[in-house]
Amino acid sequence: MGKPLIGSIIFAIGIIVANVPEGLLPTITLALTIASKRMAKKNALVKNLESIETLGSTTVICTDKTGTLTQNKMTLSTIFANNQIYEYTNINQEKKNTPILESEILFKTMILCNNASKKLDNTFLGDPTETALLQFSNNYIDLDKINTDYERIHETPFDSQTKRMITTNLEGKNKIAYMKGAPEVILTKCSKIIYNNEIRILSDKEKEDINSQYKTLALRGERVLGFAYKETNTEKAIEEDFIFIGLVGLLDPPRAEIKSAIEKCHTAGIKVIMMTGDYSLTAEAIAKQVGLIQGKPTILLGEDIDKTDESSLKEILKQDNLIFARTNPAHKLRIVKTLQSLGEIVTVTGDGVNDAPALKNADMGVAMGLMGTEVAREAADMVLLDDNFATIVIAIEEGRTIFDNIKKFVAYILTSNVPQILPFIFFVLLGFPLAISVILILAIDLGTDLIPALGLAVEKPEDNVMKRKPRARDERLLSKRLLFMSYGIIGMIQALAGFFTFFYILYAGGWSWGTELAFNNPLYLKAVTGYFVSIIICQIADVLICRTRVESLFVKGFFQNKLVYAGIFAELVLIGIIAYTPFVNTFFQTAPLTLFELLLPIPFALFILFADETRKYYLRKQNKFIQKYLSW
Repeated sequence: MGKPLIGSIIFAIGIIVANVPEGLLPTITLALTIASKRMAKKNALVKNLESIETLGSTTVICTDKTGTLTQNKMTLSTIFANNQIYEYTNINQEKKNTPILESEILFKTMILCNNASKKLDNTFLGDPTETALLQFSNNYIDLDKINTDYERIHETPFDSQTKRMITTNLEGKNKIAYMKGAPEVILTKCSKIIYNNEIRILSDKEKEDINSQYKTLALRGERVLGFAYKETNTEKAIEEDFIFIGLVGLLDPPRAEIKSAIEKCHTAGIKVIMMTGDYSLTAEAIAKQVGLIQGKPTILLGEDIDKTDESSLKEILKQDNLIFARTNPAHKLRIVKTLQSLGEIVTVTGDGVNDAPALKNADMGVAMGLMGTEVAREAADMVLLDDNFATIVIAIEEGRTIFDNIKKFVAYILTSNVPQILPFIFFVLLGFPLAISVILILAIDLGTDLIPALGLAVEKPEDNVMKRKPRARDERLLSKRLLFMSYGIIGMIQALAGFFTFFYILYAGGWSWGTELAFNNPLYLKAVTGYFVSIIICQIADVLICRTRVESLFVKGFFQNKLVYAGIFAELVLIGIIAYTPFVNTFFQTAPLTLFELLLPIPFALFILFADETRKYYLRKQNKFIQKYLSW
């Protein structure tokens, strides 16, 4: 364009520095770090900073039941044996008159087919289900004597496929196999039943009666286990011809805060699906208690999933009120992948080794910190330190908030790019005197903008953060509307304020258009300082309007965010240092301003503040034009 070399170099450096928001990278990193620290205080330990953003866009939560929706505090509530139901509302209550408590074989099975243990202080260590069995038995029988007298010689452990556990113990010279597990599995392996200490053939009618009682207990929300035993000639017992003993129902009460947490999910447009290994009726009862389902649920068992093709499963997953019961790891993984193929952003909770595939493949894997295995925690992106579903909802709210806050300070930081870029463009294209220097641009980007931006990073959530639907998977942080608002409107007003102050000082000082201005001319230095100060004063208004995207600043609390006001104070201090300190004037090539010159950009800042309040007012009124063109 025929410009001298030095002019071209100044233009190139100025455009590069003005276009690159140098403060953005440290601000985003610090914002995510602050958010993760805040989430850790709320019992959500985030392993990857990037996952905070994913968490905020969750559309489906696939949750386990035990320990997540419930307290994971099992207590034995009911025993069904001898064709009778015996209630135990208090496990410490003495009930010696109850006939079933005289059944030594039931206690032996609960104690010997069990991997929990009693500690010296009379507390119990192990799986909550197994510790509940020992805790109940401890009221009526000597656990240590049973474990000492009947040596274990073999164990077939419980897993999600077989749904049963078998141990073989020595009773004198005899080998006795004890079995516990899912009642429907136990019944298939039994051909006899013990009734009032007498053994007889187990009829089909009795199996139907047992299944009926099983359903009754499950509908009350109890986890039901079946128990059986037999004599065996081998250490590993053949899984047939067992003698059925009875059923035991265990209560695990729902967490008190779960109902409101699920309501918040539904309000936020997040679907909650239960995936559990428990019996379907137990799962349904708990789901109703916590408000996970409304009306009649759609319940699929693991075996139903195996029989369902991909297209049919997709249609099922589009429905509400879903429960998947008796699922294994393969079923959970398939559900997660199918949901993702539908465009859903899936958060999965889990605590065991078997949950690792689903946790790893989910968009957001959430492991249990108290009861979870090391494998589950390793596969997850976040660990719940309290194993509580409500903590996931708190974390999702935090994720949405931090995404909003990142957009807020991105909008804030980018706005000042316009008044930084335009002086260099006008300098080259229109022959304007250069209104700002490169070093003053850096003073804004790395000095005055950083603390207010961090203030926006810790802004509390707006009222509507959990009342709107999750953002789309393809929604960009830098949307066209955000860029239009920052560059096309607020940035232009700031540039206008800067040029107004710049040229007012020049013309008031006797300058006329076309007159050469040396870079060390005192009048020019004062005008450059005026332009710099105008940007900062308008940025003060900008940081205030960026505190909310929809809510009124006056409703939010004008002085609520102390860090923002600390940033504003720091900006004013920096103005004072750069404009009024002699040795700093020399370094930054600035000059002191009069009070009147300092006040010149104030009307522009007030216009930004009140014009944006008007925009938000119509946005809350759902004005279609404002929603389409003037929202970000």
